[in-house]
Amino acid sequence: MSDDAVSLRPIAEADLPALGRLVNDPEAVGEFQWYGWRHPERFRRRWEEHGLLGEDQSIFAVVVGGEFCGFVAARRKGMLPTAQYWSIGIQLAPQARGRGIGTQAQRLLVDYLFAHTPVMRLEADTEIGNIAEQRALEKVGFTREGVLRALTFRAGEWRDSVVYGLLRTDPRP
Repeated sequence: MSDDAVSLRPIAEADLPALGRLVNDPEAVGEFQWYGWRHPERFRRRWEEHGLLGEDQSIFAVVVGGEFCGFVAARRKGMLPTAQYWSIGIQLAPQARGRGIGTQAQRLLVDYLFAHTPVMRLEADTEIGNIAEQRALEKVGFTREGVLRALTFRAGEWRDSVVYGLLRTDPRP
């Protein structure tokens, strides 16, 4: 894998097999993201429908040196039309982890969402034990807001998550 700059782009059809592995292969998913088997063609169906660029959720490829390294996603949340925000997430291929790619990809996603949508708030959460992701979010400018108890069920038990927020008006590193 090259050390070229990290970039985001829409998911291409050629990315779909790798995208499927990143959510359906326990070895590729990693310790904090394995939630069990999912329908292997669910991304292809959504890609054929709208290219994974929807009004309420969008998924972008993380690319380094022309190589697909994972994806970032944003899902619209909020109960009122006047109080909506984006919740973001990331999943990287094993060979892309621990190299700063995730931090840069999330920074690019934040820039994109603030440039192209009028939301005031972005949010992210991660399991309390996922220290690497917590550091990445803080490097992007997110503020740790608290712990959500028993938010995620994984590997037979309920797990706490840390929630992070970033406002459009917050200073960013």
